[in-house]
Amino acid sequence: MQTHLEKEIDDLKQKLLAMGSYAEAAVKQSVDALVTRNDSLALKVRENDIVVDHFEIEIDDMSINLLAKAPLAGDLRFVTVAMKISQNLERVGDEAAKVAKRARDLNGEAPLKTALDMKAMAGVALEMLKGALDAFVNRDSAAARAVIQRDAEVNAFNKQARRELEGLMMENPANITRALHLMTAAKCMERIADHATNVAEEVVYLCEAQDIRHAGR
Repeated sequence: MQTHLEKEIDDLKQKLLAMGSYAEAAVKQSVDALVTRNDSLALKVRENDIVVDHFEIEIDDMSINLLAKAPLAGDLRFVTVAMKISQNLERVGDEAAKVAKRARDLNGEAPLKTALDMKAMAGVALEMLKGALDAFVNRDSAAARAVIQRDAEVNAFNKQARRELEGLMMENPANITRALHLMTAAKCMERIADHATNVAEEVVYLCEAQDIRHAGR
């Protein structure tokens, strides 16, 4: 039979996973809004960001309540990791909201012809985020480390995007504003991947009691 503490810890995990689902959806919607030039979808991302913010507050409250019960070392790690993961998910929501804002700004102007594949870049970042959350659920350290290795893919996407957009700005000053909006959106995707990496690093800590945040990867 599940003890009261075990039930509270399970409730915390479920709340965190619900928050993760909202954060993942926000990223997907923000990129869809950017690619399809959909203002209503961009506005929906902003509304969902408020929900993600509330999740973080709820998870903090649940975690503090659990910490006051002096859990054993394994449960203590779980609770502290949950709080750190929720902070990263809240920031993922913030980055998605920034992309949605850029989408709305760009929708007021003619499309900029570019080979930039924002959906592909977002796809990798989303795979990383989902992989990190799955590793958390399964307490799979190896899967978490695999997520960390993928961060270089999104960094490469962002560098490529920056080079292309800088080239378009130099070709024609009329491209500058639109290129800067896209450059910011690409940087947001890189940061989302960074937050996914942070989540994965917390999973390694949860599983191995080893802090690898500043270690060589």
